[in-house]
Amino acid sequence: MITFEPFWKTLKEKGISQYDLIVKYHMSRGMLDNLKHNRSITLTTLNDLCGMLDCDIADIIAYTKD
Repeated sequence: MITFEPFWKTLKEKGISQYDLIVKYHMSRGMLDNLKHNRSITLTTLNDLCGMLDCDIADIIAYTKD
């Protein structure tokens, strides 16, 4: 199972709020909803998140066996 738990930890460490994601980083509310509910995202979105937050993929997603 892939989760976005590291994403939320990274945001907290960098002091970025959900409001900041929408207003400063122009993230759509739909994408934020997908991340909140561990729904799939594209590799392009994953790439954009890494660039936006200046972090690695492991700082956004985590994989665990079901």
